[in-house]
Amino acid sequence: MRRIYLSIVLLLATTLGFSQIKQGDIVLADVIQMKELAFDFGRIPQGKPVNHNFLITNIGKEPLAIENVMASCGCTTPEWSTAPVASGQTTEIKVGYNAAAEGSFEKTITVMYNKGQTKAFVIKGNVWKLHEQTAPRNNSVSLLKNVN
Repeated sequence: MRRIYLSIVLLLATTLGFSQIKQGDIVLADVIQMKELAFDFGRIPQGKPVNHNFLITNIGKEPLAIENVMASCGCTTPEWSTAPVASGQTTEIKVGYNAAAEGSFEKTITVMYNKGQTKAFVIKGNVWKLHEQTAPRNNSVSLLKNVN
């Protein structure tokens, strides 16, 4: 049920976001302006958390209130300020990914603002498994240690 809700929100936000374009930025309902709706981390070593800051500018006439930011899974952690964003000011949402699971990923982050409006954006990448040892075991070292 949650996936269906997120899919509907993402589809609606994407449709509305692409219907109003201004100088290469994506604008939704003349309130939020973002430079990017997706960020690709590329290749990430497994177990090494990564972060990216998404910048949001309030282009409306009233203060922008970010009420909540939800990630599509627990491996993604958004951080944001609850202080209202004045007209013309910019705030950031820091999104972290824990990179615990090997393989490619694509996670959706949904911002809820101004009493019911939503905006979704995506992080993606590919987590590769680190080797357990930095170099292969050298059995000759133990022979050298035993020499008197």
